[in-house]
Amino acid sequence: MWKKQKPKNKGISIFPIKIDTLEKILIDKFEGNPDLKFSRYTVSNRNVVVFFIDYQIDMASIQQSLLQPLVEFDKNGKKLTNETLMNSIPVNSPSTSVDIEEILNGLLIGKVYIYIEDEKTAVDYIFAKKESRSLEKAETESIVLGPQISFTESLSKNMNIVRWLIKSPDLVLEEFKIGKVSPKDVRLVYMKSLANDDDVQTMRQRLKELDVDEVEDAIVLKQYIEDSQNNLFPQFDITERPDRFAYNITKGKLGVLVENSPSGFTAPATLFSFLESTEDLYMRWQAGSFLRILRFVAMFISILLTPTYVAALTYQYAIIPTQILISIGQSRVSVPFPPIFEALLLEFLLELLREAGARLPTKVGQTMGIVGGIVIGQAAVEAGLTSNILIIVVAMSALASFTTPSYLFGTTIRLIRFPLIILAAFFGLIGIVFGITFLIIHTLRLKSLGRPYLVPLYPLQIKDFNKVFFRTPFNHSSKRARSYRPKFIKRFSSKDADQIRDIDE
Repeated sequence: MWKKQKPKNKGISIFPIKIDTLEKILIDKFEGNPDLKFSRYTVSNRNVVVFFIDYQIDMASIQQSLLQPLVEFDKNGKKLTNETLMNSIPVNSPSTSVDIEEILNGLLIGKVYIYIEDEKTAVDYIFAKKESRSLEKAETESIVLGPQISFTESLSKNMNIVRWLIKSPDLVLEEFKIGKVSPKDVRLVYMKSLANDDDVQTMRQRLKELDVDEVEDAIVLKQYIEDSQNNLFPQFDITERPDRFAYNITKGKLGVLVENSPSGFTAPATLFSFLESTEDLYMRWQAGSFLRILRFVAMFISILLTPTYVAALTYQYAIIPTQILISIGQSRVSVPFPPIFEALLLEFLLELLREAGARLPTKVGQTMGIVGGIVIGQAAVEAGLTSNILIIVVAMSALASFTTPSYLFGTTIRLIRFPLIILAAFFGLIGIVFGITFLIIHTLRLKSLGRPYLVPLYPLQIKDFNKVFFRTPFNHSSKRARSYRPKFIKRFSSKDADQIRDIDE
């Protein structure tokens, strides 16, 4: 899964070199790219060249902080060398480079190079121009209560938000570079006093040993380093909400942020963590518990309702009450197809509408989903392609799947329905039981960062039930979940929390 990188050979210095030769080498390397700019100067009787890629850097900052002090260097009365240059213009932590490949990579990430002819190194300064959008409302994980901002494509902004939410010196943001062709900055985020050392070492090793050309996004990186890439269930929790990200970090989990990615992921995750929402914390514990239990019920409805309908109409008529069976029979009088065909047809049409609505512009997509569903459903019933009762069943299954806070997990639930429908058509309720048994065995074998996927059900951690399946009042939540094995279980003193401190009259 992870291919260990071979140590890179240190490049051979090309300096000292004539400026004309250096310029020719760089132009050849960049295939004559017109965006590569060279500016020549004569300072202290020495030839100097400044080169950079113009769209990668902030020209205003270069002009004010670098070029102007450079051309006025004569006024200092010092001899121009790399050392005196770096001491006189110490902006943005200057360093030196000797290897042509190192210089090429530096130009691509927004570095400005100054080469003084006959010197043995080139001095580089970072003046990268960062393009990013402003902080906006989360789209895929919308909530009513709580913070509304989401991550952006700027890694520095995302780190700043996390630091703002977790004001603790224990917060660690460990730096990694991933990608051989297009390297990207990656940050491993965790609380040093809470995160399990084995988890930290495992994640660190997977990030270090990942050998790929490029990583497009945090969601792509997540798939590279998950415990198993050959199953449908997501093993790391992806989120675009900084509050959800920070909440998981304070529970003892690890987080990963990627440059140019508007989302991050946390690990280890469990099957049940995908049904949690930070909105549960912002409500009263009774309402939060109700919503969490509702999501669990909705998950089972989404998975089982349509397959049970197909199994009942195909084999097990006896489980349907007589009055409902009469209604179903009347609605299916004009339908010439077996239940499996009309169920798969409606499920397929629903997925088409959902995908079309997601790809179209927002206002058009909403109209397409509502109007398209009504028109197509009514037309299908009048044409005798399906029954109106099945439309209700499929609609309920779809609505139930949309209650899941995690978009990836909701997609997983919808995909699971299709093989269960097929099993129900061939084997009835026995087929559904076989399919569910297979899913349970499969999830029992799954791991997330080496941790069991079904904890706290397996292995059994009854004391964690109030943190997974329902909520308790905050004064009764004095301990962290044991499932993630944090260094410190205790959050605060439960005895102190139960004390009522009123002002004496």
